[in-house]
Amino acid sequence: MTSGDVVYKLRKILKTRKIGHAGTLDPEVEGVLPIAIGQATKLIELMHEKPKAYEGSGLFGFSTDSYDLDGKKLAEKELNSPYTAEQIQDGMNSFLGKIEQVPPIYSAVKVNGKRLYEYAREGIEVERPVRQVEVTGYDLIGQPKFEHGQESFDFKIKCSKGTYVRSLVNDLGDKLGCPAVMTYLKRTSSSGFDLSSVVKLEELENKPELAKKVILPIDSFFSDYIKYDLTATEWKKVMNGNTILINSDAKKLALRYNKVVKAIYRKDENGYRPELMLLQNEGM
Repeated sequence: MTSGDVVYKLRKILKTRKIGHAGTLDPEVEGVLPIAIGQATKLIELMHEKPKAYEGSGLFGFSTDSYDLDGKKLAEKELNSPYTAEQIQDGMNSFLGKIEQVPPIYSAVKVNGKRLYEYAREGIEVERPVRQVEVTGYDLIGQPKFEHGQESFDFKIKCSKGTYVRSLVNDLGDKLGCPAVMTYLKRTSSSGFDLSSVVKLEELENKPELAKKVILPIDSFFSDYIKYDLTATEWKKVMNGNTILINSDAKKLALRYNKVVKAIYRKDENGYRPELMLLQNEGM
């Protein structure tokens, strides 16, 4: 199932057309897929700004053109002895920070208006764009397992939007001198929400009434923002999208009226000006 399939099904279950997702999940990947409904669709760009976290598995021994098990095998190498946990972790550490990354040929990145996987399916070679991403965590989980000349390992990753975890596994193999492939992946956190917040699609299909209990208010997304409660006079200015003067050093403020977030304002040399308007937000 693709992320688009999930939106299509939810549109019917929730009987709404105004719905979208923040951060595509590849069909073979499971985990957190944040969904925005109604006025919350305005938050999608902000949702992308928050880091994502993953847990997965990789294998030293062969590589594929898609960097996962769905692709065509490109290289193979039998290991005479396993890498130690320390060697693997040292390799992972080399990818921490802001790095340049080339997306897999089987990905949804667009080049000249066409997705890379479309070029791949047609057998057309195309130069893939280099993008800068940030990896803030890349750690080995437990001990790697060595069997029949191959070594499997589990990992967890925390990274910025646009990061291809498949590429990090493939590149780890290059770093250690052995082809590697990602064998499993789960997204454990995205847009500030983790697995404790999720509901399975099949649960909503079987019990549509469950939606009322699991849909979170817009304000829950701004739990880590500094809040400012507007006076009636300031609220009138905000409704017209005016810049307002507030005594604060915060770069961004979540402006509330009647205890509900109505706008996100960003500071500049003239005061605070609107970045995102949520005037119809009534809370829950």
